[in-house]
Amino acid sequence: MSFQPTAPDRAAVGSPSQDFAASVLNVSAAALQRYEEPVFRALRDGTLEAANPLAQTFMARLAPEDLEKLAAAARKSNGHDRAVVDMVDVGGGVDIQHLQVTLVPLAAGVGVLLFIRDLTLDNSLRTALVESRRRYKDFIDISTDFPWETNRNRSFVFVPPRGALGYTPDALIASDPSSLVVGDGILANDQPFLTTRRIENEEFWLKRADGRPACVMVSAMPLLDSRGVWAGARGVCRDVTEIRDRENTLSRVRNRERVLTRIVRAFRDEVDPEAMLTVAADALARGLGAEHCHLFRVAPQGTAAGPIAGYLLSARFGDMDPSAAATVLDSIAKGAGAAEMLFDPWQVLAAPARYQSDSNGAVVLWRRIDRGPWNDDDRLLIGDIANQIGITIEQLIHHEHVLRISRTDALTGLLNRGAFIDGLQRFLARQHRASPESIASVLLYVDLDNFKHVNDSRGHQAGDDLLMKVRDILLQQTRPTDMVARLGGDEFAIWLNGADISIAKGRATKLLELCKTLAPYSGSADRPVGMSIGIAVWAPGAETLEGLLARADAAMYEAKRAGKGNFSIAPAGATS
Repeated sequence: MSFQPTAPDRAAVGSPSQDFAASVLNVSAAALQRYEEPVFRALRDGTLEAANPLAQTFMARLAPEDLEKLAAAARKSNGHDRAVVDMVDVGGGVDIQHLQVTLVPLAAGVGVLLFIRDLTLDNSLRTALVESRRRYKDFIDISTDFPWETNRNRSFVFVPPRGALGYTPDALIASDPSSLVVGDGILANDQPFLTTRRIENEEFWLKRADGRPACVMVSAMPLLDSRGVWAGARGVCRDVTEIRDRENTLSRVRNRERVLTRIVRAFRDEVDPEAMLTVAADALARGLGAEHCHLFRVAPQGTAAGPIAGYLLSARFGDMDPSAAATVLDSIAKGAGAAEMLFDPWQVLAAPARYQSDSNGAVVLWRRIDRGPWNDDDRLLIGDIANQIGITIEQLIHHEHVLRISRTDALTGLLNRGAFIDGLQRFLARQHRASPESIASVLLYVDLDNFKHVNDSRGHQAGDDLLMKVRDILLQQTRPTDMVARLGGDEFAIWLNGADISIAKGRATKLLELCKTLAPYSGSADRPVGMSIGIAVWAPGAETLEGLLARADAAMYEAKRAGKGNFSIAPAGATS
């Protein structure tokens, strides 16, 4: 079988003769020349020849096996008296071509004309279109986006097959899209589904099927008919609620950290622990928008807790009566943790203050109900700040302990010499700044008689017991505004604030009478325990503290020289 035309035939292909067209092809040579696709002639003996110039060019690009495929298609059509259409693939791999072959019988059955049409591009486009549609459907199915389209009737005509925002497609199609938009009084033009303007990544709030709000990012465009009249809108919504929730949560955390840092820094800058709590109450109330704030500490065992059993008020902001928090504190004391209560018109938010997991106080905030409820950030903040308050309370307790042991006598618990002198200095400094009409006060020096004999004969424990008994006597004969101190050994001092000489003499006389109760503590009957008391009256003027102390000490020794067990009054001090 020959697949290449003979020399005369090639000439005929380039310019077919009239006889060939009339007797063999039954078609004009000019028509074949103008035909825009390759045309081959297959004779009965299997010879395949080019019937027009395009076929000659096309044949040169075909491999022998591809020409055999065309010849095979021609052989299958032999015997047919009408045109037959067949598909033949030539080439291979990425160069494959899909040929549509129309086989037309020649006159007198001498062969077949093969009209070739290359459908490769059509098939590729069709495949690409199918693949594109399939890809689009897959993207829609797996995407969180919500494509939609509305019509001129202001209703949905397209939604994704899976629905959107918890709605089924049936629930959305033909429904009014404005029912999805959160907010009343929104104009139609401002709604994304009925927009008359192009929208690029704008946020809107929509209602889910369960009623929860959803934040969506919308891109949309209006649809216009041939007359330019609005005919609907088309767009896509992306649900960004989780993203916004995360952003809002992160923003709240950062804001809470800023508030916490500001509040903690405000009271950490204070050196005095008591001042720290006062500043903390102020900063906490302002930071959380409360009108009142109370900071309490757990009262030490054996301490009268005041108006709220079990707690002592350490600091406050506002003028709310601390006793109003009794119910809240009772709840916290029972281990309830943070507490929220309503006491019309107030709402209360409280949390226990802790140090190393142990509750050592409480934080109580008061806000008017009409200012809005407490939110999660408020609850987290008060918990964080309460822990800082717990540390501060522990610092205050430690500070008070250090202060107490540095200012009190280790045995009797009375003020020591340093604290007593410091107290007198502060008092005299205040009095010197006051008016000349300031009232007088009295200093009493008390020295025990025969105390050394008690230690020598009965031991130091007996001496300590005696000192504790003397302490009780002195405290019984003084007021809370007075100062009582053990200056050392068997020496004591009493400052009778705002007293005159008559009061001082009465107190000294009473103390001497109570010395009879010290008889059981004496070392021996012939050397009973007693007191020698020196009295120095301080009057407003320029007398120094050293002068006052010296006068009282001299008066006390004068009482001892007079036979012990009595008191002596010092001469008046120098004044200006």
